[in-house]
Order: sequence, then C-alpha cells, then structure tokens
Amino acid sequence: MADKGDNSKKALVEALNGALADHLALYIKSKNFHWHVSGPRFRDLHLLFEEQATQILGLVDIIAERVRKNDASTLTSIGAIASASNIADQDGKLDADAMIKELRDDNRKLLDQLRQVKDTSEEAGDHATNGLVDDWIDQAEERVWFLSELLK
Repeated sequence: MADKGDNSKKALVEALNGALADHLALYIKSKNFHWHVSGPRFRDLHLLFEEQATQILGLVDIIAERVRKNDASTLTSIGAIASASNIADQDGKLDADAMIKELRDDNRKLLDQLRQVKDTSEEAGDHATNGLVDDWIDQAEERVWFLSELLK
C-alpha cells in the first residue's frame, strides 16, 4: 500500500472499523431475528436470516485483518462496537415483515459504510482493501435485494 499521508490512512482505518462494527451489529440482529421469527413464513425466514448472518460473520475477520494490516487497532469491546456502528439494537418483539424491513434498511446503512471504505481505500492507495470491498458491497446489495423482494 502506498502511504498517501496520515489523514487518508486514518480515514481508512476509521471507515474499516465502522464497517467492522456494522457487520458485527448486523450479525447479532440477524441472529436475533433468526431465533425469534414466527408465523406462516417461519421456515423460509428462519433459514434466510441464518444464511445472511453466516455471510455477514464471514467478513468480520477479513475486515479486522485489513485494519491490522494498516498497522492500526481494531475494535476491542462491545462498547467500542456500539459506539462505531450505524446499526441500532433491536430488543423489541417484531412481526416478520418488520424484521425484514429492518434488516433491509440496516443493510442499506451498511452499504453506505462500505462505499465509504471504497472511497477512503482509494484515497489512501490501499489497493488490496479497494479490491476486496467490491465483493463486500456485492454481498450487501444481494441481501438488500432479497429482503426487498420479500416485501413486495
């Protein structure tokens, strides 16, 4: 990675840690909904939420390692995750459609964060992160698509 200055690297690390926090928060929410969904579409939604949670969790270590490869520290606690995440907790009891809508909207927030990672990685000259984030964006777009289709 060509170091283009402390500010661009700092912005990249901040964006990566934000993406890490959002992935962890979205993983927990997806598992919450996986465990608590009910109704006539239970089986399909139970499986979809599990599939999406697994996909999200699969990126956590990759994102954290990009932070470390930039010689920076990752998030170290639940409090740090909560502070850095754009994904709000959900402790209420929701019906299936409300769960789908919330996950769709949260994946859209995640997309915004990932686009920030894309921009800052380009500015910082971090070509490895810049290439990886395209796949992360594609996965989030697919989740938004699937969830959106369920609401039609």
